[in-house]
Amino acid sequence: MIDKNVLIAEKFIKSYDDLFKEITKVIIGQDKVVKDVLSCIFSGGHCLIVGVPGLAKTLMVKTISECLSLDFKRIQFTPDLIPSDIIGAEILDSNKNLIFRKGPIFSNIILADEINRTSPKTQSALLEAMQEKSVTVSGQQYNLSKPFFVLATQNPIEQEGTYPLPEAQLDRFMFNVIVNYPSYDDEINIIKKTTSFDDSSVKQVISREELLSYQDLISKIPVPDNVYKYAVDLVVRTRPNNDYATDYVKNYINWGAGPRASQYLIIAAKCDALINGKFSPDIENVQNVVFNVLRHRLVKNYKADAEGITLDNIISNLL
Repeated sequence: MIDKNVLIAEKFIKSYDDLFKEITKVIIGQDKVVKDVLSCIFSGGHCLIVGVPGLAKTLMVKTISECLSLDFKRIQFTPDLIPSDIIGAEILDSNKNLIFRKGPIFSNIILADEINRTSPKTQSALLEAMQEKSVTVSGQQYNLSKPFFVLATQNPIEQEGTYPLPEAQLDRFMFNVIVNYPSYDDEINIIKKTTSFDDSSVKQVISREELLSYQDLISKIPVPDNVYKYAVDLVVRTRPNNDYATDYVKNYINWGAGPRASQYLIIAAKCDALINGKFSPDIENVQNVVFNVLRHRLVKNYKADAEGITLDNIISNLL
């Protein structure tokens, strides 16, 4: 008799392929980014997407939400945004009773557009929602519907008038995905598609219930001890003040990653393994996700900046 989880896993692999093909009908030239964001979603994490304007970050998130048949809300973060604009507020009804009017956070997928454009007080309004899947207003806790994902975008160029995310909030994001310019040929295809009449649309591929079942399946995937050890070794070696750190790390890093990085490496490796048709992750799967998990959890020192050493250079050295 075939195990029920094996049947769900086989269904997931096919559903994932269909989902990817559907999304890439609209999103051209960003295949790796789409795969990274989908991996984060199926792993149940939140994603920080960094890229210059005009690279279809917003369109990608909207398209993914349509293919997954999930509620989608876009919040444009600006300097005058306040916490109640995100989580909602208590108002007086016609009978002068206080009622809670829910904000856009009560949705399945939240696009926090240019999250570093708003004040730390407003940024922190997302903290409880991202970690606890709930919000608290006037002492009353309201649970968010499942699944719940925050996909935030940042522009890496303009720093004037921005508020860098604190380390505590960066740590809430499972992945930090970098969006680069499309290739020459891909850009030609993008221009052809977007400057002429195009009535193509995407269809729902995976239902909300199926998505939740796939997330549950990923959490049950067994992990060999050597993969646990490899993931923890990677993370521990990013901390410059211990005996495991290499000279390279001690030379260029002020602060390393915490235990949450180890957790996310394992969860993301499970998802990466399943996407690639394996029922248990190996070291290669950890290596496939390590850049997305670590690059926003390491703090470089002035020497790294002076010598033009990037975080990806440091992670490559760890590998």
